[in-house]
Amino acid sequence: MAIARALAGQGHDLVIAATSGRIHARAAELAAEGAWVTAFQGDLTDAAAVDRLADLAGPVDILVNNAGMGSVSEPAALSGFLAMPMQAWRRQIEVSLTSAVLVTRAVLPGMLDRGWGRVVMMSSVTGPAVAIPGAAAYAAAKAGMMGLVRTLALEVAGHGVTVNAIGPGWIATEALTEAETAAARHSPMQRAGTPAEVAACAAFLASPAASYVNGILLVVDGGNSLQEMKGP
Repeated sequence: MAIARALAGQGHDLVIAATSGRIHARAAELAAEGAWVTAFQGDLTDAAAVDRLADLAGPVDILVNNAGMGSVSEPAALSGFLAMPMQAWRRQIEVSLTSAVLVTRAVLPGMLDRGWGRVVMMSSVTGPAVAIPGAAAYAAAKAGMMGLVRTLALEVAGHGVTVNAIGPGWIATEALTEAETAAARHSPMQRAGTPAEVAACAAFLASPAASYVNGILLVVDGGNSLQEMKGP
């Protein structure tokens, strides 16, 4: 929602997607704030649903792949690598990585044809920079996303399209747990980040001002991944 608001504030029309019907209420909120917005409900790990989304959206200039570890309808659960059922492994890879692959494949050709586009992937510090016990699938997906970002950035650089990623640390969303809130208090800034702070980075990477920024991971964690010693 924070990213959608930031992009609407730059004058962009929006198509927002999620798995649950809450997306329609979110669209109504944004419309009440003056945004032009269309909502799509569907599972973007399903190629047929992605095709329907692409048909609904039409030409896309800015793509933000923001599916993540868990949602209100499907909370994330930590599991040791050996104890994790393969079905759970596959599902986490599908949600955190395959969804981004499918949607990017659907809209990237149009960007290349028009000679302009921005792809912003929501990666994480988990995987590319640090790790959490029990989050092997999520870490693998987000590290894999960075391999995708860097490869695509090279492939499309000569066509007016950039591909970048954001690596959030602890961010105070509705999904933040008590344990994660406590961990955020031990970060250098002694707090979790805000959705608006992440959204500002997404809006920059999506803007014409970021035309020479390509293939990066923009870490938004208040310096937390820099410190070896954590805690009081």
